[in-house]
Parts: sequence; C-alpha cells; structure tokens
Amino acid sequence: MSQDQARVSVRIMEKEYVIACPYEERTALLDTAEFLNGRMREIRDSGKVVGLDRIAVMVALNLANELLRLKNHDAKVESEVGSRVRALRERVEGAIEKGQQLEL
Repeated sequence: MSQDQARVSVRIMEKEYVIACPYEERTALLDTAEFLNGRMREIRDSGKVVGLDRIAVMVALNLANELLRLKNHDAKVESEVGSRVRALRERVEGAIEKGQQLEL
C-alpha cells in the first residue's frame, strides 16, 4: 500500500471490509459505504431477494439503471441548452449585423 493511502474499515450487511483509498477520499468512501449498506438493507428487508450476492447484484443493477437515466437526462439537457445557446448566438449576430448595416 502506498504511503499516501489510508486503510478504511467499512461495514456492509454485517460484514467488515478494509479498503485502501487516498486520505482525502476517506469521508467520501465512508458515505458511499453507508449509502450502499442502506440500499442493500432495503432490498433485503423487502423480502423479495435472498442471499448477499443476489442482493448486491440487485443493488448494482438498480444503481446502474439510475446512473444511465441520469446520463441520458444530462445529455438531453445539454442538447437543449446547446440549441438555445445557438439560437441566442444567431439572434445576437443578426442584431449586430443590422446594427453594423445602419452604421454604414
């Protein structure tokens, strides 16, 4: 382990894991582990999925789905913003051209 790495102990579904991460990312790692533990408990407590590995896969699928939906939403927003910026730029350029024509 590198000298600039911290060893962080996290508990997920009553199992302890020791993970190496940069010192400045310790808090983020602990928050992430707590979030993951909560999501896994939700799936377990629903009673629909049994077994740690199956619970982990369900949570991973749910999180991947959420990530893809957010990426698609971000791409759509970015495209809409880009279109609006182009339209505004064209309006500004058109106004500038008219202003320059008046000056000539």
